[in-house]
Amino acid sequence: MSPAAELLLERAATLRADGPVPSPCISICRMDASTGWCEGCFRTLDEIASWATLRDEAKRRLWSELEQRTRA
Repeated sequence: MSPAAELLLERAATLRADGPVPSPCISICRMDASTGWCEGCFRTLDEIASWATLRDEAKRRLWSELEQRTRA
């Protein structure tokens, strides 16, 4: 597992069911051409662009998807 994936999983483990949902960005902003995911946060460009407009419930769902992507 990459250091970025390990860091993302550590951050995911600290998410709380209430309160604001932090961005998964870890400032490693490079897109992987084979997956279409950022190498740091594992989001797609569309997910990155829409993050600020998502409701907290959608952000939590995306965090859950990101955890699955890091393990893939």
